[in-house]
Amino acid sequence: MDLPEISETWPQLFAQLLGRQTLADAAHDSNHIRRVVTNARCLTLTEGADWRVVMPAAWLHDCVAVPKSSPDRRNASRLCACQAVEWLENHDWPHGRLDEIGHAIEAHSFSAGIAPRTLEAKVVQDADRLDALGAVGLARALMLGGEMQRAFYDDADPFCETRLPDDSLFTLDHLFAKLLTLEGTMQTPGGRVEAGQRTQFIRQFLAQLHDEIGSPEPG
Repeated sequence: MDLPEISETWPQLFAQLLGRQTLADAAHDSNHIRRVVTNARCLTLTEGADWRVVMPAAWLHDCVAVPKSSPDRRNASRLCACQAVEWLENHDWPHGRLDEIGHAIEAHSFSAGIAPRTLEAKVVQDADRLDALGAVGLARALMLGGEMQRAFYDDADPFCETRLPDDSLFTLDHLFAKLLTLEGTMQTPGGRVEAGQRTQFIRQFLAQLHDEIGSPEPG
């Protein structure tokens, strides 16, 4: 499958737009965007999605910065979808399908809980979630935990063996609360395969960490 031709000026315009945005947090920088675009391109080729929908949605899925601590966080993807569609209209996006682009952006978010209705929305959602897995995803989680000044882990139960994970308190809990669940949410066959490989890396990290810090002594 060949991707449809899209002018090379569009990635430059997207990058310029995003370069003017304030970062929501350290894990959602311009490199995150570029990795999601790369993931989305790979999935578009394997799944047969329409790149004319996937490409702008992948570039603009985080075009409005909403911090994770904000009460508007659950609405972030809707704000991004509205902003992206308006921006594409103002810049005369020539390939149409703005409603589908908006839906793909709106449905990408984990916290929004919006089910993707199209193949393109599934590809964008998977592409974004893949960046939360593997070596990159682990690094992002640790970096964000440091930025938010959370403790690395609970001394009494680092691996959530006898308690529910609370990633508002402990960085390591985020792996149990979210990252290890993402594999089961993948929407495309290609996404599921890649998520499985990246999730295995996180499990290997946890096993190594367990060997290094051990289990807490009783009492």
